[in-house]
Amino acid sequence: MKKITLLLSLLFCLPLYAKEITVKDGETIQQAVNKAESGDVILIHPGTYRESVYIDKDNITLRGVVKEGKWPLLEGDHKLNDAILYSGNGITIEWLKIMHYKGNAIMGQSGNNYVIRNNWIIDTGVYGIFPQFGKNGLIEYNVLSGIEDAAIYVGMCDNVDVRHNEVFNSVAGIEIENTRHALVENNYAHNNTAGILVFITPGLPIKTAYDIIVRNNFIVDNNTPNFGAPGSIVSKVPVGIGVVVMAADDVKIEGNIITGNKTAGIVITDLAFVTDVASDKESEPNPDNIKVLDNLMFNNGAEPVAEVKAAMLTKFKTTGPDILANVGSAQEPDNCILNAERYTSFGIGKWSKCEITTTADVTTYLLPEDAAPRTIESDADRVARLYKGICAGCHAYNLRMIGPPTMAIQAQYYENPQGIADYLANPVKKRPDFPPMPSQGHLSEELRLKVAEYMLCLSPKKLKEVAAAQGQVAKCEKMAD
Repeated sequence: MKKITLLLSLLFCLPLYAKEITVKDGETIQQAVNKAESGDVILIHPGTYRESVYIDKDNITLRGVVKEGKWPLLEGDHKLNDAILYSGNGITIEWLKIMHYKGNAIMGQSGNNYVIRNNWIIDTGVYGIFPQFGKNGLIEYNVLSGIEDAAIYVGMCDNVDVRHNEVFNSVAGIEIENTRHALVENNYAHNNTAGILVFITPGLPIKTAYDIIVRNNFIVDNNTPNFGAPGSIVSKVPVGIGVVVMAADDVKIEGNIITGNKTAGIVITDLAFVTDVASDKESEPNPDNIKVLDNLMFNNGAEPVAEVKAAMLTKFKTTGPDILANVGSAQEPDNCILNAERYTSFGIGKWSKCEITTTADVTTYLLPEDAAPRTIESDADRVARLYKGICAGCHAYNLRMIGPPTMAIQAQYYENPQGIADYLANPVKKRPDFPPMPSQGHLSEELRLKVAEYMLCLSPKKLKEVAAAQGQVAKCEKMAD
């Protein structure tokens, strides 16, 4: 038997001693994770688990066991910040019900080759499913509702498929932000403020979003009033939009059913839509090479917001359009549309007719083989990855996302990196108009301090101030490089 096990392991690259670890009601998932080794499957039986789970190992599966309609429930009671945080590679999370967390249901922090599927997520604060700075990910067959930012938020990732999910009663249904090579397909986005968003947010380490397909989705009745945190980027998204493409490039929109969205079916815009175009000179503000292929669009724009209504009145119309391209290169001929006469539109007069008619040649953006695990080559590399994989998800450099801008944190703590490190471990809500910050107490004291120092060294201007205040010129210059 041992010889057969060894042979199978060699043939299929399976861990030699992978095992199943059972968790039952009254036990903790974190204890099982602590015992797990690469390749292990943690089976979580029905019950209520009031905890935050952190996975910093590779190739671990969390799998709920659903029996006679009873699910394993991770319950945050509106007190705990995050349900599951993972930084390992090859993480699978499936068949879990997650409710009432203040921060996020599932957050990835720089892990590659992730699979998040068949989960049921309700009212988990800022984000539902939130992979950050990861490569080669699959998000499928999840149901999410009641999220105050994005139900599914893919941030600064590459090679991601988001498919067969249902997202509703949230501010943004699905948001693809500063991400490259993403397929958003066969999802049902309904009754959100906006259904599907493809964004560039300025001030983040990754400056681009491109090669994205939004295909064969049902995008219906996204008219829920915006209840995002006041001042955040998503809080500025107008109600009643099916699809928003803001500043992203090489986006193809095909085969979607887009109906009942009271402001517009599709909006193509530059960064001025919700933020300051000049806030990040490295973020190119215009949406280029946008292709709107055949989609079924009707009954959009019945009650447009004031700005869109004013634009439509210039065409002697009081209702909104199926397609609105309102600024910048959204009006340039490198953007194209197929069969424009089928839609009510505004601002696409300079668009050309698309030469392609379908994206059927692209079946997935997942890599044929797993991406190489993110490796840590030095302490500096580890710190940079921690910042990009954790902090940058909520803190852009000079504008508000979910948390305050990094430059505001620098101004408050520029002589006190230890203060940031301590706050990371035990955050206390200070600003009434910001959501509470999740604790990063799972990081060591040393790493928290190094991340704090890295944050204080981010901008060239601040680099000089910090160097002068702390006598760490060489350290900051090395981090800035």
